Amino acid sequence: MPGTARVLSDTALSADGTRIVYDTCGSGPAVILVAGAMMERAHPTLAGVADALAPWFTVCSYDRRGRGDSGDTAPYAVEREVEDLAAVMTAAGGSAMVFGGSSGAALALEAAVRLPGIAKLALWEPPYHVDDSAPALPDDFAAQLAALVESGRRAEAAERFLVEAAEVPVGMVAGMRAQPFWAQVEAVAHTLAYEAAVLGPGNALPAGRIAAIRRPTLVLNGEDSPGWMRNAGAAVAAAVPGAVHRVLEEQAHDVAVTALVPELLEFFAL
Repeated sequence: MPGTARVLSDTALSADGTRIVYDTCGSGPAVILVAGAMMERAHPTLAGVADALAPWFTVCSYDRRGRGDSGDTAPYAVEREVEDLAAVMTAAGGSAMVFGGSSGAALALEAAVRLPGIAKLALWEPPYHVDDSAPALPDDFAAQLAALVESGRRAEAAERFLVEAAEVPVGMVAGMRAQPFWAQVEAVAHTLAYEAAVLGPGNALPAGRIAAIRRPTLVLNGEDSPGWMRNAGAAVAAAVPGAVHRVLEEQAHDVAVTALVPELLEFFAL
């Protein structure tokens, strides 16, 4: 793997005035990384991908609104998050290739519908629910999570998201709550309603909307991830014209950087 690339931090101003903080490393065509739930730009997976791509690309990784060093202007709307990505893209030169992971992949898809400056789109396991094997979520899941946070029940909101949406066993979540990092989970609990809003009611696949995407698209899944996630990846690839779907051997949702980077290098370099 390449050595640690020099990282520069800067701020982009979104359309509603929200400060979006991002890191840049490397040189070459721009690639923007879009984080999933509870992840900040310094998350080891994002940082590892950025460092590995830096010899060939200018890589931007940003804190989505409401987390890390970025601001958070009410009221929330998915459109504001698309504008945040657009602001980072403008700072990167006006166009970029985009990688999104998990719920960040769903946000990247929504952005690709709206932003012509996205040149290529790589997605890791967008968690849409396309059959009955996926966990059942209420259509107002986002509103329920937001209400818990507004009433001061941040831990309950985080636990509900982890158990019901991410399928983390209840016993494991109980163990997580006893760990020092749980304070950070609660600190970003308000953004879990944002993730649910990005996925939409019931995490239903917006097949009609994403059919309008006319950019090269790569959808990746892990062989060891739940079957419903692989089914979702295949459905996304079927809905986006010309998209390619690949399943990475011996990988689960918490994908290894060493497995992910070769796929991204091949795709972005073509």
